[in-house]
Amino acid sequence: MTTETYRDPWGIPHLRADNARELARAQGRVTAHDRAWQLETERHRAQGTSASFLGAQAVAWDVLARRARLADTARRCFEALERRDPETAEWVRSYTTGVNEGLPAGAARTPEFARTGLAPGTWEPWHPLAVWLAAHILFAGFPAKLWREEAIRHLGPEAVPLFATDGPGTAGSNGWLLAGDRTTTGKALIAGDPHRFIEAPGVYQQIRLSCPEFDVVGLAVPGVPGIAHFAHTGTVAWAITHAMADYQDLYRERLRRTETGVAALGPDGTWSPAHRHTETVPVAGRPPLEIEVIETPRGPLITPLPPTFAHRPSAADTTEPPEGEAEALALRYPPRVTHDLGFTALLPLLRARGVADVDRALDAWAEPVNVVHAADTAGGTLHRVAGRVPVRSRTNRTRLAPAWLPGHAWQGWHEMPYGELVDGAAVMANQRGPAAPLGVEFAPSHRADRIRALLDGRRTWSAADLPAIHMDTHLASAAPLLNRLAALDHLTPEAAGLRDRLLAWDRRMDADSTAAAGHAAVRSAVVRHLAAHPAFAALTEPPPLACPEPLLPWLALTPRIAFALEHLLDAEELYGIDRPAVVRAALEEVAANRPAGTWGDTHRLAPWQALPGQPYEGPALSGDHDCVLCTSAVPGVTDLSARGPAARYVWDLARRDDSLWVVPFGADGVPGANHHTDQLPLWLKGDLVPVVTDWDHLELVDLTDTEETDA
Repeated sequence: MTTETYRDPWGIPHLRADNARELARAQGRVTAHDRAWQLETERHRAQGTSASFLGAQAVAWDVLARRARLADTARRCFEALERRDPETAEWVRSYTTGVNEGLPAGAARTPEFARTGLAPGTWEPWHPLAVWLAAHILFAGFPAKLWREEAIRHLGPEAVPLFATDGPGTAGSNGWLLAGDRTTTGKALIAGDPHRFIEAPGVYQQIRLSCPEFDVVGLAVPGVPGIAHFAHTGTVAWAITHAMADYQDLYRERLRRTETGVAALGPDGTWSPAHRHTETVPVAGRPPLEIEVIETPRGPLITPLPPTFAHRPSAADTTEPPEGEAEALALRYPPRVTHDLGFTALLPLLRARGVADVDRALDAWAEPVNVVHAADTAGGTLHRVAGRVPVRSRTNRTRLAPAWLPGHAWQGWHEMPYGELVDGAAVMANQRGPAAPLGVEFAPSHRADRIRALLDGRRTWSAADLPAIHMDTHLASAAPLLNRLAALDHLTPEAAGLRDRLLAWDRRMDADSTAAAGHAAVRSAVVRHLAAHPAFAALTEPPPLACPEPLLPWLALTPRIAFALEHLLDAEELYGIDRPAVVRAALEEVAANRPAGTWGDTHRLAPWQALPGQPYEGPALSGDHDCVLCTSAVPGVTDLSARGPAARYVWDLARRDDSLWVVPFGADGVPGANHHTDQLPLWLKGDLVPVVTDWDHLELVDLTDTEETDA
């Protein structure tokens, strides 16, 4: 045996090889066969070349990726990996060898290549690092600093905690760990679901990797070897939730053009040369776009620098740079500084046999910063934060830092905190927890509180019991709006009737619920009325510094109000806004339209597509942003959900074959293939499929036979 590829009844690949390097090669090959379009799209996005086949819609992202120097950072990280950890570097290289072996056949069975005229490229060893970096560059939420800067400028510093919450652009997750004394088997259980933008195929790949050193099942990131986030080795299992840590900074840079290029003003009062070069962004169907790439000692500029500087005095802003100078924003992010993306943790994780091994491996983790739950068959448990967060000023963490003033340099790295189990359980759902000292904006505690309450409803749980928790639809964040509705009087009969129905509602966002639809309609109307109030008008104006187009959603006023709504309704005072009048107007407006539909009529799945195809009428969804079943709409904008559970899992430490998992669509990325969407009905109902590890129950396949997964 060199390598063997098996599949279970759901088309999930199970790979077996003689050693870890050959196994990585097999993983790259099967991923390219199953997900060629996804791999090539992610590689091009990381390189800033996706507009070359996706056209003008992708230009803004390509420009940001190039200005942020994602590809260059990934190259530097791989070069450093070769020096620090040659074994892992060769393992990554083997993965890309497999990708290159599998891409021609994978592309031949994938219609998107023909639609766009894209030819499969050649993967280089640094490409997996680039894919990882591009996938997680927005996880620390640095764009939120652009919003906070504007909120402070127009509303004052008290606006920061008022609007400090997660939103639709933020990755999230639920995760819980039950120690053996809380389970029916006496062995631990780990369960949860990561919340990401939903894609077909999904951002997580169900896979099994087996060689003499290890035998691991889990959810891999396509384009990256190993299984980093969610895995079960047979003797130890682990899973992550997004820690909501803040570890990237935006600096306001003062710059001058000089005879030799560009200079930046440093905190010591001196001007130092900045790196400058130009790059050409190819665009399908349009002339190529030339951009300037500039990097200061703080980091690369993500906003453009004008070709020439014109002085524009402004009485309103005394911080405007003097004549002959201009401002732009520089992004400082850890791997650009350290040349380390944490890939040295990946092989030790696969080789882990107990929680102590997982703990040691995670000491090398870099980003994204995660909260980790782990448990082993010997009864060990682990609840910790993993990653790299710089020590720096409160200003850096909260808003834009002035690069020309002292006090804003990074001063080392935070120690990663550990958490404890409470009554045999640990629950994380992006709320303030062990990572609280490391972040600014966290999710409300509703999901975590609800999971904890459900777990406390009985003393012991089995793996088969836990999927019910995934699907819970209770919406605790409805309380502030319902309280405001209860206080209204002198309503029209139609509004009074709607109000009474909402007050009698069980607060479950079920797809077949008319009351849930009514609540969502009133909530959206309240959001729209607040967003239109003159008190917030200044926040609809463009910021002084141009914002990269991919970051504009973080500056959008209506979603900000939507996801901070409970804070805004509960605050003692809100900038002079008559909130009872706003809620009354919203209720009357909705009641006049006599809402009659269900929540699922408008709350439907709207997956992201790199190449939009035919119009997609997504299935009806239960849940909402603050439900455990976190299917995020954007109140005041749309009831459609593009973000939700990108996978669900239950890891059983008593018997791995009793573990369960599911993804939103399927294992195969090719439209029309047998396993392209076969898991969708299960995902919608809350069912999970069994993890099969008995090789006798798996089918040996030949990847050279392209029919083996095709319809």
